[in-house]
Amino acid sequence: MTRLRYLPNVVTLILDSEKCTGCGVCTEVCPHGVLVIESQKARIADRDACMECGACALNCITEAISVRSGVGCATAVLNGMLRGSEPTCDCSADATCCE
Repeated sequence: MTRLRYLPNVVTLILDSEKCTGCGVCTEVCPHGVLVIESQKARIADRDACMECGACALNCITEAISVRSGVGCATAVLNGMLRGSEPTCDCSADATCCE
C-alpha cells in the first residue's frame, strides 16, 4: 500500500520525550506508523504521515503526546471531495477514529 501523505509540514503532533516512558501504546494505536520506539522512548518517525486522529495522545498515560485531532481527517474529506471519491482517512473500517 502506498504511504498516505497529508499536507507537508503542518501537522500539530508534538512529542515530549522527557515525559515518555517508552510503553509503546502510541505505536500500537497509530494507524499510519508515525511513531516508533527507539532506546526505550517514542520517536516521531514520519510526521507527515500523521492524519491527526488523536489516538496516540488519547492513549498516552503520561501525556507526552499532544495533537489537535481532526485536522488530518478534514484533509481526507477535502481530498475526497476534490477527487470525487468517498472521503476517507483510511484508518480502519471503524468510523469512530476521527470523532
